Amino acid sequence: MNKKTSETQPVVFVIDDDPSVREALSSLFRSIGLRVELFASTAEFLSTEPSTAPSCLVLDVRLPGLSGLDFQTELAKANMHIPIIFITGHGDIPMTVKAMKAGAVEFLTKPFRDQDMLDAVQLAFAKDRQRRESEKTTTDLRANFETLTSREQEVMALVTAGLMNKQIAAEIGVSEITVKFHRGNVMRKMGARSFADLVKMAGVLGVRRAKAQ
Repeated sequence: MNKKTSETQPVVFVIDDDPSVREALSSLFRSIGLRVELFASTAEFLSTEPSTAPSCLVLDVRLPGLSGLDFQTELAKANMHIPIIFITGHGDIPMTVKAMKAGAVEFLTKPFRDQDMLDAVQLAFAKDRQRRESEKTTTDLRANFETLTSREQEVMALVTAGLMNKQIAAEIGVSEITVKFHRGNVMRKMGARSFADLVKMAGVLGVRRAKAQ
């Protein structure tokens, strides 16, 4: 497999201290052509480079040291957003509820059906793709916003706050024609197809009208 393919092919990370479980899951995932990486501990997983491809984590609840649930919390604190599928031989309702409330994709009790695991992995991949696309959109929007002059950024904030051109002109001390010029530049540079589109962009970027001094 070449490097480019490995960077884009979805990957399943498995963390389980039981070698037989790791190997069984590896065989299952490889049987449908998925890329798999196996780890015996959370520390081993953290020592690897984060994946640039859609990915998910199959995580055993009971592990030596940090439990799977505690590791889920630590990942969230570290801003590492990877969809998690929990597996356990000792599940209970409170444990399941805690995991799902914290964003787990699925909580499977051993022995689980192979198809249930495969379905959970596909759902996790879909969630990860969606998150990555959303993050890329935000990154692209921020890059576009940075191309605006300070005046254009100010106009964007006022326009998306609902002010008319005439009101903006009075507030920043320029002519209405100048406001229209800046507004046109903002629409073009941001790639906004409509005013509603620009408002959505402002919402994503957190662009707000500055409070009057």
